Amino acid sequence: MVHRFAPSRCSPVAMCVLTVLAWNWSSAMAGRSCSDTRQVYGEKGFSLGTAPLTQISGEHLKLCPQDYTCCSSLMEETLGQQSETDFLSAVEDSSQFIVTSLIQRHRKFDDFFRELTDVAEKSMNQMFTTTYGRLYHQNSHIFQNLFAELRRYYSGGTVSLGEVLADFWSRLLERVFTLINPQYQLSEDYLECVSKHGEQLQPFGDVPRKLHIQVSRAFIAARALVQGLATGRDIVNKAIKMNVGSECVRALMRQWYCPLCRAIPTVKPCHSLCLNVMKGCLANQADLDVEWNSFIDAMVAVADKLGGPFNMELAADSIAVKVSEGIMNLQDNSVTISTKVFQGCGNPRPKPSRTKRSPSKEPQANRKPFRNYSPEEKPTTAAGTNLDRLVSDLKERLRPMKGFWVSLPHTICNDDKIAADVTNEDRCWNGQARGRYLPEVMGDGLVSQINNPEVELDIARPDVRTRQLIMELRVATNRLRHAQAGQDTDFMDIEGEDSSGSGGGDSGERFSDDWPGYGPYSPPYSKPARNPSGPSRPSRPRDRDRERDRERSGTKWSRANQGRGTSAATPLFLSASHAPLVWVTLVLSLATMWR
Repeated sequence: MVHRFAPSRCSPVAMCVLTVLAWNWSSAMAGRSCSDTRQVYGEKGFSLGTAPLTQISGEHLKLCPQDYTCCSSLMEETLGQQSETDFLSAVEDSSQFIVTSLIQRHRKFDDFFRELTDVAEKSMNQMFTTTYGRLYHQNSHIFQNLFAELRRYYSGGTVSLGEVLADFWSRLLERVFTLINPQYQLSEDYLECVSKHGEQLQPFGDVPRKLHIQVSRAFIAARALVQGLATGRDIVNKAIKMNVGSECVRALMRQWYCPLCRAIPTVKPCHSLCLNVMKGCLANQADLDVEWNSFIDAMVAVADKLGGPFNMELAADSIAVKVSEGIMNLQDNSVTISTKVFQGCGNPRPKPSRTKRSPSKEPQANRKPFRNYSPEEKPTTAAGTNLDRLVSDLKERLRPMKGFWVSLPHTICNDDKIAADVTNEDRCWNGQARGRYLPEVMGDGLVSQINNPEVELDIARPDVRTRQLIMELRVATNRLRHAQAGQDTDFMDIEGEDSSGSGGGDSGERFSDDWPGYGPYSPPYSKPARNPSGPSRPSRPRDRDRERDRERSGTKWSRANQGRGTSAATPLFLSASHAPLVWVTLVLSLATMWR
């Protein structure tokens, strides 16, 4: 038979005994030393002036259990602030490896790409100086402008690679055409007519198209990758510099410093308790994970492209070789091209003879023949660096970064200085006392914290700052995905069709020096039309002067066409069978115009 204790049935003597025992227990607890608590508290740099020597009643506590305690109100407030500092430090320490990796890879790739461009320009200067001598130095500004614009594009400037290359080939055509026809006076308007119809002339053969494909793909991918590394670094730095809410601070204090107030400073919080606290405090960061993983996948894909079909080393090496090949094509076909130009733009005026010697002999005597270059003459890569090694190292660093935000609570709680080991669930701090933590561990993200027993959150109010970071990740991912296809999102309206039609898909094929293009493609020296809705770019002074001249009177070629009544659909360059009629009409038109 089990006897139940009933105070009403106890004798007065028994009641007195119980009262005395309870008083003795309370007195013992109240007199328990707080030396361990004071030592830990002092080691953190706090004043011991407000720290009790022995445990006192905890009715004044707001965060910790209101039992007998070694913490005064000021100590509890101070430790609450310290818990916030410790939390931010733990998040930063756990994120340091990813920030450091992104910073280091950004610096390595940026230095590598810039040096590649510098070496390519230096090599072209040396090669062309050896081959063309004074003629190159007289026209070196054309090549210097090309590399200056390529650098400006890579550095994030509002530059269209299509327009840069189109302008380069146009200016080069004007200069080389002048050199192969030194016996004529070629005005600015006449040279403009020549460059304007470069698409029909095809003076450099297929070289401009090939170079456009190589350079555009490589520079778009290189810029996107370096910008992506910088974006990833900035996203992480912004995400970990958070404002810690009051509910998070309360939970952090309960798990880390309430054991200190209970005079058991060596007892660590239970692992599951730590996870629930961290999942609640880092709920908004966990919501970045889906977009973050897509961003990392896009970075890896662009790195693969740079190590394969969009190889920056091959593109930089090929610039001088391709330009020389194009010049040689023009020289080899100079007679045919000049004839077509004279048919379309009219016969230029001959230069007046100043001496008996032909004016063309001196330039011809100093001009060295154009030629192709042997492999050993091609530009070298950046000193001591290999792109394949850089790409391989980057991919090894990027892949473990997937899932970073949802794994961050586990990373923090796996630190034995922060939480107890999972094998010590019975003798850890469960938020109230020493013992097993019973509540289940919550899922990831803000919505999953609806029943979090440690951190109370309003899941109906997503964090605005987190939404902004998600949008930044989406924009960066979109830029990287377009870069995989050889497309620049800043100039999709101008160059989108050309890039997409140039074999920029995900076939993964590695191109040789002559990377082929697929689908429709407009040669790069045919300047693309400017879209008013696209990014604004300042017009060149020379272009503005020409535009003003055309508005005043129009070019001779335009007025000749108007005089002949030629429709817009009439081909500019006619076949040889129509040449006599063209010359008669042209002479009559010019005679009427100059009368």
